[in-house]
Parts: sequence; C-alpha cells; structure tokens
Amino acid sequence: MSSVENIKKIAVIGAGTMGHGIAEVAAIAGYEVWVHDIAEEFLKNAIEKIKWSLSKLSSKGQLREDVETIMSRIHTSLDFEKVVSGADFVIEAVPEKIDLKKEIFAKLDKYTPSHAILATNTSSLPITEIASATERPDKVVGMHFFNPPPLMPLVEVIKGEKTSDLTVRVTFELAKKFGKQPIIVNKDIPGFIVNRILMRFVLTACWMVAKGKASIVEVDSAVRYKLGFPMGPFELLDYTGIDIIYFVGKAIVERGVVAHPCPLLEEKFKANELGLKTGKGFYEYPAPGKYTKPNIPKDAGEKIDELELIAPAINEAAYLLREEISSKEDIDKAVVLGLGYPKGIFRYADDYGIDKVVETLNKLYEEYKWEEYKPDPLLVEMVEKGKLGRKTGEGFYVYPKVEEKQLKNLIIRYEPPIGWVVLNRPKRLNALSSELLKELSNVLDELEEDDRIRIVVITGSGRAFSAGADVTEFSGISPFKAAIYSRRFHEITNKIEYFVKPIIMMINGYALGGGLELAMSGDFRFASELAMLGQPEINLGIIPGGGGTQRLPRVVGVPKAKELIYTGDMIPASEALKMGLVDRVYPPEKLEDEVRKFALKLAEKPPLALLAAKYSIQLGKETDIWHGQSIESTYFGLTFSTEDFIEGVTAFLEKRKPKFKGK
Repeated sequence: MSSVENIKKIAVIGAGTMGHGIAEVAAIAGYEVWVHDIAEEFLKNAIEKIKWSLSKLSSKGQLREDVETIMSRIHTSLDFEKVVSGADFVIEAVPEKIDLKKEIFAKLDKYTPSHAILATNTSSLPITEIASATERPDKVVGMHFFNPPPLMPLVEVIKGEKTSDLTVRVTFELAKKFGKQPIIVNKDIPGFIVNRILMRFVLTACWMVAKGKASIVEVDSAVRYKLGFPMGPFELLDYTGIDIIYFVGKAIVERGVVAHPCPLLEEKFKANELGLKTGKGFYEYPAPGKYTKPNIPKDAGEKIDELELIAPAINEAAYLLREEISSKEDIDKAVVLGLGYPKGIFRYADDYGIDKVVETLNKLYEEYKWEEYKPDPLLVEMVEKGKLGRKTGEGFYVYPKVEEKQLKNLIIRYEPPIGWVVLNRPKRLNALSSELLKELSNVLDELEEDDRIRIVVITGSGRAFSAGADVTEFSGISPFKAAIYSRRFHEITNKIEYFVKPIIMMINGYALGGGLELAMSGDFRFASELAMLGQPEINLGIIPGGGGTQRLPRVVGVPKAKELIYTGDMIPASEALKMGLVDRVYPPEKLEDEVRKFALKLAEKPPLALLAAKYSIQLGKETDIWHGQSIESTYFGLTFSTEDFIEGVTAFLEKRKPKFKGK
C-alpha cells in the first residue's frame, strides 16, 4: 500500500465494542467497511449499536450525512474470506488473546491482497509477536483506538520490529482521515504509551490505599480537585471495568515490565466486583450499568500529597522519552486525549518542579524499595543541569518569564508583551456565568491600561474554549431579565471587538453558543484540530443572544450563518476554516506555540497604527464605502502625528528594525 489515497475497502475483524465502533468511524469517513464475527447475533447487535450511535451523533449535529447513507457503507458477514477479500486495510479487534490474534493474522495473510496493511487494535500485546504469524511483518502495525472509538480522538500507531516506515505513515494518515489524532509509538513495548503511564498512576494510588496511607475517597478527592483529573483512579477503575485494567496490567507485567500488582485489584476481580458493569466495585451503583457519580468531598483529599500519586507516571513518561519510544509532544498528547488529563504529563512535571518529582520518587523508593520508583536518568540529569521546570524557565519545555494571577473563574498570565486570559471553569466546560463575564470585563479594562501588554489571547482550560452560556442561570428567568443578560453579553463582545489592542481567540476545544459568540468578537480565531464550533441554541427553543445572529452572517455570510443557526449543528475546525469562521487550524499540541509566535509578530508592530487599522476596518464595515473611506482617511492622517511614524521612517532609512513604543 503506497498511499492512503489507494485505500477503498476496509475490513474489521470482530464486531464487539471496539470493532463496531471502529467500523462506524471508518464509515463516517466515507469508506466501504466490511465487518466479520463468528455469530450472526454479534453482527446484528453491532449494526443496532452503530445505528443508535449514529442517531445520537446526528441529533447533536455532528454528522454531515444522514444516518442511512453512512449505514449503506457498512456490510457484515460470517464469511471471513468474503469480508477480507479485496480489502486494502484490515483492523483486527478481537479479544486480547495472543494465540487468537496470531491465528487470525495467519488467515488474513492468506486471504487478503499482498498490498493490504494488517492492523491490530491490541491495547497491550506485542505487535512483533502478532506479525510473526504472517509472511508480511513489514505490513503489520498496531492501531490502538480508545473506547468508545467514535468519541475518543486518540489513536496509538505502533511500529513492530519489522513494520516498515511506509506502513506506519499510511496508518497514521488513515487515522487522520478518520478524524482522529494519531501518535506514533516507535518501539514495540508492552502497554505502549497510555496504558504504561496509566498503570503507574493506578498502581501507586492503589498501593497508597492498600498500605493504609489513605482511603479511596481521599485519593480520588486529591486527584479530582488537586490534579484536576476528570476522575479519581478508583472512579476510573470502576467506570472502565476493573477486569479490563486487571488484564491489561497483567499482560504488561508478564512481558517484562517491572511493576508490583496491587492486591486490591485482584480482590475485586476475584469477587466479580468489577465496577459499574456489575453494580459494585470500589463504589456502589444503583444497578449494573447505571452510573451515578460517587460522592467525593473536595476537602477529603487535603492531606494527600498529589505529587506522590503522579510522580511515578512522570517517571514512566521520562523513560518513554529517553528511550525515544515517542516524542515529548506525542506523549503529552496521549495523556490529554487518551486519559483526559487537563494538561500533558510533562507540563505537570514542569509545574511541580523536576527536583520535587525526583525528591518524591526517592522518597517512594526508600519506602517501598521497588525499582520502578528509582528516578529515571533523564530526570536526574535535568536536576543536575538545573532544568527544573517553570520555576527556572526550562524543564521539558522552555518558559518565558510569566506572572500569574488566579481569580474565581479566570486565570490571567502576564507574559509581556502578551496577556493570556484563561476561562477557568473546566468542569462546566467553561460555561459563561454572569460572574465570569463580570470578571472578564474587569480584566480587559486592566489589560487595556497595562503598557507591558500589547496583545491579548483568550482561551479556555481543559477540553473547551467555552461550551456557551451557563444555562443553569436561565432557570425561571423572566423575558425581561433574559433581555438584560443578552445586553450585558453584548457589552462584553463589543468591548472585545473595539478593544484597543489586538485580541486572539485560541479555540482549544468546544466553542458553542455564547462561546462561539465570544470567539467571533476577537480579531483572530486560531483553533485546535479538535475544536467543534456551533450555535446550538435552536435546540433549546431559543436563538443566539450574544450577538450570534449579527456577527455570524458578517463572518461567514448569510446563507452559512442561517444553516448553522437554524440547524444547531456543530462543525469541526477543518470545516470552520473553509467557511472563514476560524483563521487557522493547528494540531492541539502546536496550537499554543503557534498563537504565541503570531502574537509576538503582531507585538513588534506599532500599537497606535494597529489600533487605527482596527478601528478603520471595524467601523468601516458597518457603513457604506464612502463613509468607510472617510474613516480611513481620518485615522491615516492621525498616524502621521505619532512618534512611531517617525521611528518607522527613520528605521527604514537607516536599514534597521524599528522599535515602536506606542507613542
């Protein structure tokens, strides 16, 4: 297979949870998909679940085709040879049993065309061992999706000992065609990236409880509220299935990874208390499969040193980086997209301090005498070189000098000449409450007066820019109060639109409803490839009230604006770029750096001329060309009165770079 463009038919072996999810993803991407399993009931069940999932996605406006069109591309059969005959790419998703997988790959080798790439969705088994069952190990690759495949964006692409670079590249590109965020695992190691890091974190938490150092609730509280993870480790175990984590951990250890299995996991596994699926695990649930969020008080984890929980995971990540198993950026992307961490594992290391991480690991080693707690040589070397993270300006990443201020709903970072404003309600997807809007208004006033700041960047924490207004405030609201809320929102967006300094909206995730209305008021919108944008208010029986009916037509044109507002559909960043709703789109791990580069470029320009250009454009577009040109002439003339104009001309004549002061 020389190119991803040559892939027409995809075969999926195994119609279980992962198999039917992968088939759905491939069909949504436009591929003809054939699915095989050993019983008709498995295939029928898969089709029903795919239809249900597609219907849910369609109701949320996340599909660009109707359900039946997508379903028409999915075919099922009990006939293995029929399914794989003529397939260009095969994805195996059967149970995690090495002998079963090798048996299937031997058959795939026999019945598929010689050009076909054979991928396994294994989460922990060695790709090289699976490939040994074929005569084409160069075309065997790991393609590890995360559950559920239609929703989880990460895919690990794993290179076996004999996997060719071409096979890896085609698989990587196919994952992108699926709308996923692939990362490359350069060496075939047990557990790959996500599961190795997860294993260290879970085992450390489990042993903390097993040794009587803390309770389950205390550990989960510390992880949820101190580290900011979406779930504590025991919540996660219950939700994922204790048996799944148990088997993955067992497979990793059996293949040589040094680790000490926790007795609490084995006890739960043997008692068939597997978590949510059985109605009881580390917490109890109303019924098997019926989820209710465990009650975990915020103050319960106050006494826990959260660094002790995450340090072994950082240690594992350092090993993966030192051994060149993956890049720093891909490892951080893996934990953010695969585990839901609010930031990368190396960002955590830099924030806590590499010296503190090493100190904590040494403390754990002294306590347990386990090899896995010995600090990785990379961490030790960084401490010796004084690369301790954010506090020294360099760790795994390089940091400019930053001053930070935290408010109730916002984080403000002063990184002259850039001022960063972070919407900080990640558990509510940065919903725009009245209180947040007041804080934002006050912060903008402060930044406008701060001579150190020339460019402002607004973004969100976690996986959203902002998912919109805080609808809990709409409960029982009167029409009059709703109109007042709308007007106050307009005041914020107008303040942003006519702010005296350029404002860049860094759209890191969902930008919906009021979130999109906020984003549209900025000068520039740079988005992550993972961002989803839309005006879904119509689905609540209302219309956009933060300027959406006015700014959206001005940005994308009336027809497209009507389509987005009338349907309430969400669109991916790639589509938003095509219609001009965003200006640039970057991979999530590159977004902040690219925004910073652009902001620094703007900051070199004359501030007063930028303001004159901004007002000429903003005011001019609201009137006819004759008045617009009059506005332009006025501001054009005013720029001749500035010291920056004299500096610009002088620098030009002296053939040097100008130094503008905004005077």
